[in-house]
Amino acid sequence: TDPVSLPRLGCGSMGGMLALPPGQGPHQVGCTDVMVGHTRQGLFLRLFYPCLPRAGATEPLWIPRSEYCGGLADVTLGRRWCSALLSIAIGSCKVPVSWNGPFKPRSSGYPLIIFSHGLGAFRTLYSSICTELASWGFVVAALEHRDHSAATTYFCTAEAGTEEWIPFQRVPQGQKEFYFRNKQVHQRAQECVRALRLFQGVAGGRSVPNILHQDWDLSVLKGSLDLTKVVVMGHSFGGVTAVLALVKEPSFRCAVALDAWMFPLENVLYPEVPRPVLFINTEKFQTPESVAKMKRLSSRNSQTRILTMLGTVHEDQTDFAFLPGKLFSLIFGRRGTLDPHKALAITSRAALAFLQRHLKLEEEFGQWDELLEGVGDSVVPDAPFSRSHL
Repeated sequence: TDPVSLPRLGCGSMGGMLALPPGQGPHQVGCTDVMVGHTRQGLFLRLFYPCLPRAGATEPLWIPRSEYCGGLADVTLGRRWCSALLSIAIGSCKVPVSWNGPFKPRSSGYPLIIFSHGLGAFRTLYSSICTELASWGFVVAALEHRDHSAATTYFCTAEAGTEEWIPFQRVPQGQKEFYFRNKQVHQRAQECVRALRLFQGVAGGRSVPNILHQDWDLSVLKGSLDLTKVVVMGHSFGGVTAVLALVKEPSFRCAVALDAWMFPLENVLYPEVPRPVLFINTEKFQTPESVAKMKRLSSRNSQTRILTMLGTVHEDQTDFAFLPGKLFSLIFGRRGTLDPHKALAITSRAALAFLQRHLKLEEEFGQWDELLEGVGDSVVPDAPFSRSHL
């Protein structure tokens, strides 16, 4: 039988032009935004977590504010004037989770995933994978990076009611892209480590005020996190960020890198990556140079795995995969042929099997182990350059 049968399709919210799937795991999922500190050295993240059912739960907007439409239009279309059109098309889309839903405590503690977004993205554009992982019993912190790689982001200054926005920045003219991106990837990995410190503090009983709203208190996590089981994960620029975070922080037990953009990582760091990495690549994004870098890591660590999902393009590992075809093509050009629900199922199941193995979880995720060897429908081991099914 096909190890990745299509999951049950929830209608989700048909708000606007996007229907994101609800989590397929046993837990309902709640979600809240957390901003800590009044400077850009603070942190901004969206938290996905197992929650208790609640009558009349509201669902959060997928694009949290209109400024993000402007940033997206600028990054993807190179035309800020398209932001009004984007706003009409996707501005009312909702994420099928319970906004500020009551946290579901767990005395044995949930493992923690720190998630890093790709270039020109932000904290909400991976809601489908974050929701899915939370539904299987993880607390997932999706960061919004402040290294000028997000489509846009902001922080609230100490002066009441004022915000400072941090725009997306292209490589400055005359500057070598590697040096510009390398500096960013180090800042991003540092933010992943700071996020882990935040949760270590909360678990230790430190009071951490969330400056956005007070109706969901981080202290509810105390006693329900297992911080011996912490993972770093990301897509594209976030994928290489996850690899670097393993070098910077020994508490991260492993990394899951979705279509990692390996270019910004300096060569001297490759021997330093101490933990296993799961690389899940799409068929159309990787270059031989990038894959050679992944293979350097797998030759150093026998537990590192590389697999490729056939029929997928780079954006298929983001929420954009769930946009209708015409809108997707308008923004990104060609789309993959693999059903996005199926791509999400492969990605999440391979990740869960990998996490069970390296976090020593007591779950049933081992049933998807063969995906880690590239066995199954629409997956192949390694990174084939000769075949194309798109």
